[in-house]
Amino acid sequence: MVFITPQLSVPDDELHESFVRASGAGGQNINKVSTAVELRFSIVNNWTLPYDVKQRLIRLGGRRVNSQGELVLFIQTHRTQDMNRKAALERFVELVQKAAEPPPPPRIRTKPTKGSVRRRLAGKAIRAGIKAGRATPGDDDDA
Repeated sequence: MVFITPQLSVPDDELHESFVRASGAGGQNINKVSTAVELRFSIVNNWTLPYDVKQRLIRLGGRRVNSQGELVLFIQTHRTQDMNRKAALERFVELVQKAAEPPPPPRIRTKPTKGSVRRRLAGKAIRAGIKAGRATPGDDDDA
């Protein structure tokens, strides 16, 4: 079992790992050892996650969710297969934890109080008076 939150967990048999050769620099080791991990999790066929968590996970997954509804995480950041497996599992748990958080409630718009409107307009009038006093006298006479 992979524990996501105290209420949510995913059975190990729903996570499918495959190992492939990583790309990029790495010397002779890169040509011999399959260190990169591809972790697959079928969101659509899962029965342990609630529907709303699945929907948020599909949205959060973005391009990592394929057309069959599978979340595919490809990890090749570390040199060893074991480190990449742990990183893939950590990333999966983080993603599902983020999807398990309920969205914040919508913002309720409030009207400003009469006192705050009055103070704002009074401040604007004071600024307008200051700026009007900056005008150079006699600009209209020269034309």
